[in-house]
Amino acid sequence: MKAWWAQTRAEVRMTVRRGETLLLTLGIPILLLVFFSETHVTTSPAGGRINFIAPGILALCVLSTSLVALSIATGFERSYGVLRRLHVTPLGQRRMIAAKITGVFVTQIIQVVVLGLVAVALHWRPHGGVRGAFEAALALLLGSAGCAGIGLLLAGRLRAEVNLAASNGLYLILLLVSGIVVPLSSLPVMMRHVALYLPSGAMADVLHSVLGHAASVNSNDWWSLGAWALIAPLLAARTFRFD
Repeated sequence: MKAWWAQTRAEVRMTVRRGETLLLTLGIPILLLVFFSETHVTTSPAGGRINFIAPGILALCVLSTSLVALSIATGFERSYGVLRRLHVTPLGQRRMIAAKITGVFVTQIIQVVVLGLVAVALHWRPHGGVRGAFEAALALLLGSAGCAGIGLLLAGRLRAEVNLAASNGLYLILLLVSGIVVPLSSLPVMMRHVALYLPSGAMADVLHSVLGHAASVNSNDWWSLGAWALIAPLLAARTFRFD
């Protein structure tokens, strides 16, 4: 437990000290939040642009931190031999992966607080009350675990440079097809159904439902999020290579 907690603290400290990571986890989401809420580049459902954009940007925070930032940092740590050295310490493989995912959770709490304050300043008034807040937190937690599993899966199998390109490419694709800044109703029907089975699409759909409309959540979203949160980290742990 002590080894896991020490590594978790180290992961959070390294995240907040890296300028490129701060740009990815806070700078870009804040920029997109302000840009898409103040312009009419994309269509938005009824209820106001900020009420659609803000929940989507919260989902984007999970993508940027759990998938991209974690995957790229871990990939280069693996390339430089850092993970191979950690592997032979009392930390071990499973606790190292658990520490990285926990560090992501802590970072995302900071993101949600900062992005929430910026959205409120832009006149966002989230719906759903206490129940909506609980469901949104659960969706972010499950989505984060699923995306972190995917990120670690890429980092543990690909060379650092290939992983860098793959993570950024996947980030852009999921940003456009998951209903984060472009409504799912604007996508082709087939793509819309596929998006809801992705962790990013299911997570964004839950957040839009509970925070944007105070509506009930589609049970398929919970099944999708739960499956990704369970399977992706386990698969990453079983296939991760340290060299």
